[in-house]
Amino acid sequence: MHMKNILIKSFILISVFIMPLSFVKTDEANAFTRQVIQQGAVGEDVIELQARLQYLGYYNGQIDGVFGWSTYWALRNFQYEFGLPIDGLAGTTTKNKLAKASKYNEYFVKTNLNKGKKFTHYGGVDQSKQVAPNKKAPANNTQTNKEAPKATPKATPNATPKASPKAVREAAPKKGTATPKAAPKKPTAANTPNGFSQNDIRLMANAVHGESRGEPYIGQVAVAAVILNRVNSANFPNTVSGVIFEPGAFTAVADGQIWLTPNESSKKAVIDAINGWDPTGEALYYFNPATATSGWIWGRPQIKQIGKHIFCK
Repeated sequence: MHMKNILIKSFILISVFIMPLSFVKTDEANAFTRQVIQQGAVGEDVIELQARLQYLGYYNGQIDGVFGWSTYWALRNFQYEFGLPIDGLAGTTTKNKLAKASKYNEYFVKTNLNKGKKFTHYGGVDQSKQVAPNKKAPANNTQTNKEAPKATPKATPNATPKASPKAVREAAPKKGTATPKAAPKKPTAANTPNGFSQNDIRLMANAVHGESRGEPYIGQVAVAAVILNRVNSANFPNTVSGVIFEPGAFTAVADGQIWLTPNESSKKAVIDAINGWDPTGEALYYFNPATATSGWIWGRPQIKQIGKHIFCK
């Protein structure tokens, strides 16, 4: 009898220690390794990081296991929204928060990656629809369509090398070329991440300074992001200057503050936005609720408020 009581007590004690383990979420317990994940990292931890950020809607790029700029800014946006230190580093606190807020089907992700599949909408979408996502069209191909035909006529079979030496030199810089070719075009301030001229960056810094120099830094990045979102939208001009100087678009243009000398914070905010940080959630408009008089702007679908500005679709 005494031995039976000892066995019963032992069983109870063991159960007390073991039972709580059964309630631990395996998704959280097995999340990531102990290393701090930072820009430039590659491997399985980055795959999991991208998948979790994509599950929550912060990362829209390809899950490829490479911690680049898109992953960096997606992580910063997550940290901002969840009240974490915004440093772009996936340390213990950030990884724990990610693990609790998201789900990660490692088998599903890695199986399809091994098959060469690309993910653009992981999480929130039926997994059967994720294995072969539709290719997204370019954000704005207006300029591309306009420019494409221009280079074509110069490469026709009717071109002849019997022109004057001067004409040949102008049409075909390389000596000995039988058929004149169109000279390569310089990058324009269009809608590609690497296509912004120094004038574009300077003008955006002026606009950010004039519109939001009293705002927190993330609010300055947000204004720059709105400008870029408009450049990439079919409903707005497809150049930085066209967007900024569109009639009635920005108060800083109307009152002349666009020409104030921008500070370093404004310049840095523009670079951060160009590199992919969009804390607005792809907003196209913003306004200050304390000073806005337009009933139209109040009717726009609101995304969030950053500083004194409300950002809208």
